[in-house]
Amino acid sequence: MKPSQFVFYSSLAFITGIFLDSFFSLPRFFFLFLSLFGFLSLFLSFKEKKILFFLIVFSFFFLGILRHQQYQTKISSNPLKKLNHSEEKIELVGQVDEEPKVEGKTTKLVVKVDKFQGKVLVTTRRYPEYRFGDKLKIFGNLKEPPSFPEFNYADFLAKEGIFSVVDFPKIEKVGERKSSFRGLLFSFKEKFKEKSEEFIPPPQIGILEALIFGDETKISKDWKEKLNLTGTRHITAVSGMNITILCYLILNFVLIFGFWRREAIFISLFLIFLYVLMIGMPPSALRAAIMGSLFLLAQYFGRFSFGVRPVVFAAAFMLFLNPLLLKSDLGFQLSFLAVLGLVYFQEYFFDLLKKVPNPSFFPARNTLAATFSAQIFTLPLLVYNFGKMPLYSPLTNLFIVPFLPHLTILIFFFGLLVILFYPLGFLFSFPVYLFLSYLTFLIGLFSKFPFSSLSFKISPIFLFLSYLLLVFFAWKVRERQKTKFLFP
Repeated sequence: MKPSQFVFYSSLAFITGIFLDSFFSLPRFFFLFLSLFGFLSLFLSFKEKKILFFLIVFSFFFLGILRHQQYQTKISSNPLKKLNHSEEKIELVGQVDEEPKVEGKTTKLVVKVDKFQGKVLVTTRRYPEYRFGDKLKIFGNLKEPPSFPEFNYADFLAKEGIFSVVDFPKIEKVGERKSSFRGLLFSFKEKFKEKSEEFIPPPQIGILEALIFGDETKISKDWKEKLNLTGTRHITAVSGMNITILCYLILNFVLIFGFWRREAIFISLFLIFLYVLMIGMPPSALRAAIMGSLFLLAQYFGRFSFGVRPVVFAAAFMLFLNPLLLKSDLGFQLSFLAVLGLVYFQEYFFDLLKKVPNPSFFPARNTLAATFSAQIFTLPLLVYNFGKMPLYSPLTNLFIVPFLPHLTILIFFFGLLVILFYPLGFLFSFPVYLFLSYLTFLIGLFSKFPFSSLSFKISPIFLFLSYLLLVFFAWKVRERQKTKFLFP
């Protein structure tokens, strides 16, 4: 067996181990039984290569369980977590570790505490304003993050190293942020948003800031509902699925300018990581960019198997660093599934839609193939989490998604120019506004159609069966592609 196959199956086994322990909390005696069985079988099977291979892969399954349990133990014994629900108010000193999130009249701050290995989520009034890197002294009562029947908020925060919350504490600013690369990125982002708001009115400015930065603060509840109904909410989030589709579309956009395919792939990789850099390198976007980049590299090598194996290996590596991502990070789940969808189904849908025109200025066939491929693997998970299935999503995305690379690049030029050379930025604001108005018009139009979405819940068993069916479908597609290659 080739080394790449060994790495693939070992990574898959490791992910499976983390999955089982995440959702079923395997008891310690099961863990002990596996270890005894594994070591005994390994000792008896050195002469049988196939059995030895199976047992080594099995050991990675065992290591996945071990890694998840070890990470959970580390969280439960965290000193900061032990201060939750203390009757006395606690004084903490730390730095604002992420960009503050404004929500109506309140602001949420993620503060990295100096004396403890962990972070605190602080809810405070909108004013006075605090910025990334500010050093704060906080005095208040720490609490466990609340949990809800359908959403484990504590696990969601724990994956980011946040173990405590504190509401409206006494805050004293004891230091300004120091100059840092990440601080410069956030300063650029703040200036970008400030200048953009001078030229672009709502609701277009809300779509712009959400599209580029994943910031939905300026999108009203009414517009959020319209985005949900039309299946276009993904364009307003720096999500795994969005970045994955964007990787593919940027590649097609760069090819329009006459570059060789391999040159276009490396230019696309550069543009994607520049995009992640300019939005402040949030971990979710960085993980999604890595997944999307692996799909582009599969295009570079022109090998199907290359596309699948590195994606699984990258997922295993990310889960080794943070095993909680598998259960508690929807963005990670969507980016992983969207890339697998593109790898398995993009060519299949491209052939299936051969009657759809595909001119370079409006690559409808490429867009539909990419959108269907990504959405077919992510749809069951989205319906399971949100309980809605937008019926007009393919049609709406057909008229919106092809323009996203053009609009994203145009907005970046607009943002740079409006900061560096105001008059030229003013001129660029007109095409940006027209593009955004086109998006808002289509979203508003399709949201008014009758039966724009179906609302229903699916059970975990139905979710499992859906993915079992998709895996079988993917296998059939792969076999068909092999046959096509041998007998065109």
